[in-house]
Amino acid sequence: MPAAPLIEQSFLEKLERLTLQWQRSFPGLVGGHNASRFPGAGQEFLDHRHFHHGDDLRAVNWRAYLRLEKLFLKMFQVEPRIPVRMLIDASSSMKTGTPVKFEYVQRLAAALCYIGLVRLDMICLQPFRDGLLDSFLCGGGRHRFVGAVNFLSELEASGRTDFLQVARQFAGGYSQRGLLIVLSDFLDDRDAEKPLQFLADQGHELLLVQVWASEDREPGWEGELELTDAETGDRMEIALDEQARLDYTAAFDEYTGRLQRMCQRTGGRHIGLPVTASLEEAIFGPLVRSGGVQ
Repeated sequence: MPAAPLIEQSFLEKLERLTLQWQRSFPGLVGGHNASRFPGAGQEFLDHRHFHHGDDLRAVNWRAYLRLEKLFLKMFQVEPRIPVRMLIDASSSMKTGTPVKFEYVQRLAAALCYIGLVRLDMICLQPFRDGLLDSFLCGGGRHRFVGAVNFLSELEASGRTDFLQVARQFAGGYSQRGLLIVLSDFLDDRDAEKPLQFLADQGHELLLVQVWASEDREPGWEGELELTDAETGDRMEIALDEQARLDYTAAFDEYTGRLQRMCQRTGGRHIGLPVTASLEEAIFGPLVRSGGVQ
């Protein structure tokens, strides 16, 4: 039996009117969202359109005219586009949850990538674990979406998370500032807040999408337990009762609050998503309300 598609065509049609949003003006790049996508005079080829009376004959594609005997006008990008990069957590902790967090993030990344491609954004899909993995760059329209879906579908979650190493590699490999979307559960025992703060200080605008399973925030077990860390394999014996569960949930919420406050300080945004929320609810609910997409 063929595998189910990563994302349904009927849902993609609902995303056609949305746009990825950024708030910051980047040096040397367009600060707004729509202006950077307007066609006109420039150096980067964008598309063809039919020739209309009054158009500049210098922009006609004469080679196409010789083949087709029709006039087509070449369009170019007016301004450099702001790069949109997605850091996708592919560590072992993402294999937990129902639905599985990593499968949820794969589908969410596909949806956000499609929104960007429709608006001619340049999208970089950058998976990571304890460092950056091979990336995938796509742009130029929705016809590039199949390659992005294939790339996302082939990703597998394994290994441990190291946000500090990821931030160092990202800062060294991506010098051009842009919108940085991070899709993760942010469960790194060596702290994710400071490395992300470092990337914001480097000039990247953060959009943190924190995905969690129900047991990440509210563990449902009770009694004497032996827990195994999903990433390191370390074992721990604990006694879990009602008060311990409440304390754990409070600690989780406090950590989430720190990420939110860091984003507020740096002009970024933080969105929390339980995997029980449908993809449509996630995008047209929290992501739209936050201004991440509009």
